[in-house]
Parts: sequence; structure tokens; C-alpha cells
Amino acid sequence: MLLVRLAEVSQQVAATSARSRKIAALADLFTATPPEEVALVIAYLSGRLPQGRIGVGWSALKDPAPPAGRPTLTVAGTDAALTALARVAGPGAQAERRRLVRELMAAATAPEQQFLLRLLTGEVRQGALDAIALEGVAQAAAAPAADVRRAVMLEGSLPRVAQALLAEGPAVLERFALRVGSPVQPMLAHTAKSVSEAIGALGPCVVEEKLDGIRVQVHRSGDEVRLYTRSLDDITDRLPEVTAAALALTGDQFILDGEVIAVDATGRPVPFQDIASRVGSRLDVATAAATLPVSPVFFDVLAADGAVTLDLPGRERHAVLTRLVPEPMRVRRTLVEDPGRPEQTEAAEVFFADTLRRGHEGVMVKGLDAPYSAGRRGRSWLKVKPVHTLDLVVLAAEWGHGRRTGLLSNLHLGARAADGTFVMLGKTFKGLTDAMLGWQTERLRELAVDDDGFTVRVRPELVVEIAYDGLQRSPRYPAGVTLRFARVVRHRPDKPAHQADTVEQVRATGAQSPVV
Repeated sequence: MLLVRLAEVSQQVAATSARSRKIAALADLFTATPPEEVALVIAYLSGRLPQGRIGVGWSALKDPAPPAGRPTLTVAGTDAALTALARVAGPGAQAERRRLVRELMAAATAPEQQFLLRLLTGEVRQGALDAIALEGVAQAAAAPAADVRRAVMLEGSLPRVAQALLAEGPAVLERFALRVGSPVQPMLAHTAKSVSEAIGALGPCVVEEKLDGIRVQVHRSGDEVRLYTRSLDDITDRLPEVTAAALALTGDQFILDGEVIAVDATGRPVPFQDIASRVGSRLDVATAAATLPVSPVFFDVLAADGAVTLDLPGRERHAVLTRLVPEPMRVRRTLVEDPGRPEQTEAAEVFFADTLRRGHEGVMVKGLDAPYSAGRRGRSWLKVKPVHTLDLVVLAAEWGHGRRTGLLSNLHLGARAADGTFVMLGKTFKGLTDAMLGWQTERLRELAVDDDGFTVRVRPELVVEIAYDGLQRSPRYPAGVTLRFARVVRHRPDKPAHQADTVEQVRATGAQSPVV
């Protein structure tokens, strides 16, 4: 398949907000895609490179070759060129990458160059998320979307399911089944503003501590244990304590869902970044384990004693979990079986407050009768976390792509330093409505002092109210911290920049947060 077809569909999907039109465009594309290339097409549409990081920065992209006059570049040829780029290393690597990038761009037409530029810089944001791509694959193969969704959740990979489905037809979906040792996409949650709101939405439910560790899926078959992350990476060799804990359980054929956490000498949870560093540590495993021992805490079971439990109601799955896992290794919880009784809702609010005091980031509220919807952000799981807000100053903004082309979107946010300057804390493009984007583009153009075609630096005058979930350490930013899950609440043109929050105030909020 020619890359130009993919680039055109990417632009088409970006230009519409209608989900049905996105799905139809992707379905047409997948129908024309050779099955052996569908994995690449899905990856590119989602802005992912199968090669991972390939070492190409703006310096290699700032002087592209003139575009080709006609399309000849294929998807497979693009993949081969990117694979060659990923292999470049050693003396002269930077010059060789520039040469290979220029060679690739010279083979691309203008629309293909624009798509490749966004792909290589991680700026493909046209809304072709996996959920929409899945619907497109189902439509292209004339298969029920629910059946495709279940196959993907059990196989853990849309590209693998799509390749088999488009090659062999809907009957192949029966091949995909839950297997111990094969990771499953985890169930995810939506957000509720409060515990009371979540309980009102779900009815009979359970409120559990939300642990800020590393999501882990534990598979055991006999004496064989495998550990997988939320993104389905195998981390078995990095966490011998978790393997030992799984082998100590009574069952020998199960799949458990939980979090890997660590606690300090006072019993409070260790920050997520420390746990992530432990998992990614280059130290030998024994040294890393001695430096920061971790332990699993489980909250769900997908299979036990060789039987699939995915489709059981939550209360029945927990009964299975209780038989398998001793209480110290199960997440703390409180039941709300009758939301109509005020004392139960009040007890849930007290549990939430106690959870925060214990240093955890919030709670999960889960419907007692809901199945485990692997791979989906289901409405039967709701997360509740305290919302922090700061008034920060816009230091710069990046030009948007797709539906945001021609609009200043990604904001560079700063807090006031002691000397009156502003210190950058991070970026966000989330939370902005179309009206907010239009207004902020006009305002930031008025404040612009420099525009390199990608980023517009502005006078630090516009204040924005930012909501965020917590802080995390970051050597990338001069304050040493950045905001987690930052999103714009509103612009504050009524507030002068000298009244924005200070770096000291930001750090003070972190002192009460389990994240830092």
C-alpha cells in the first residue's frame, strides 16, 4: 500500500469529529490494506513506531528535502527506512540519521512529508485511537464489533487480531480465548467527581483504595509465573518478590490483577516514580530488590483453577479472590450494598478520607454486579481522586495538528519564581474546548515574541487555571517537578501574572501528595 493513502485517511479522520465518519474512513482503508501490513497501518494511525525510539529529533527534520512529484513510497518501504534509522549508532550517527531522514523525505510527496513529520515527532493526534480503529476493522471484515472487542481483550493486541480477521474472516475470532500465560488488556476506569456521585451512578458497589503503584497482571501455571504490566510488557525477571508471592498462593492455575507497591519505614506508600525506577533499574535484580523491596496487592481475578472468571459479577470474583489470596495481599475495601442508607455512603466518604491520610491517591468505586471488561474504560469502575488547581502563566504554545491545525494548542506552563521570573512546570493541551482554543490563539498571537513554525513564545501575561492530579519529580524542568495529568479549567484574563502561583506554592501542594 502507498503511504499517501494512509496519510490522506489520517488527514480525513483528523478533519471530522463524527465518530461514524472516522470509523467509515478507517474501514475503507483496512479493506484496501494487505493483511500483512495492517499492524503497521494501525500503529502509524495511532502515532506509534514499531521500532520505538529511533533517535530522530528536530535537528534532523528542520531542513527536509523537496517533496516528490508523485507518490511511490509504500508503507512497507517506510517501515524499512525507519528500521534502518533505528539501527544507526556510533561515531557519525547524527549525520547518518540526517542523511537517511532526507532520503526518506525525498521519496515522499508533500502530504506524505507532513504525515511523516507528525509521526516522527509524536504529533499524530487525529483521533484514530485503538477503539475507533477496532470498529473500523470490524466494519471492514463484516464482523460484530463486540466479538472483535472480546478477541482483542483476550489476545491483548488489536494488530494481531486485525491481521488474522482480515486474512481469514470472522470465523477466526473463535480462536482467541483467555489463556494463562497470555496477557490480557486490563480493565480501566472513568472518573467521578466524588464518592457520593460514583455511588449514585453505580448503585450497590465496593469502594477500594486506589494504589499508585505499577499495575501488574500475574499469571501462574503450575510452577511457572509470568508478570505483565498495564501495557502487557513482560517484567517477570525484574520482580522476584512478586513471583515468590504468587508461588506461595494455594492455587496453581490463575490470573490475578493488582498493583506492585512499596512502603517506607513509616508504612506510607513510596512514590510511583521510585517503583518505576526499581522496575526499570539497570542494577542486578538482587541489588535492586534489596534497595527497594516491593510487594503485590491484588484486587481482581480473571481466571482461577483453570476456569475463566471474567464474566462473573464483581462480588463473585472477589469471593474467588478471597479463596486464593490472603487478606494482607488484598486491597482494602468497604462495601456499599444499599446506597439508600445514608450511613453506608457516609462510611464510604470516611474510607476515602482515611485512604488519603494513609498516603494513597484516591479510591476506586466498582459495581458489585459488573463483569471484568478487559481492555475497556468501563462505566462500572469509577475512580475518585482529589483535584488540585493552580493559576499558572502561559510561557509558550505549540501549533496544533489535525482538527487543531492553525490553532495554538499545547501550552507551556510556568509558576512564579522568587526573582519574579517564571519557571516552566510542564505542558498540556487537554481540557480546551473549540471556543477556548479560538480565544487563546488570538490572545497568544497578541502576546507573541517569537514563532519558529512549531512553537510560539509569548510574553508571560496570560494566566490559566490548571487542574492536576499531583506532582512528580522531573529533571527535565528547572523546578524539579512537573504536573501529573494537567488540564485547562479556564483562562484567567482577569488575573495579572504577578498574582499567579509561585514555585514554592506548587511544591507545598506536593508535600501533601503521595506522588512526589
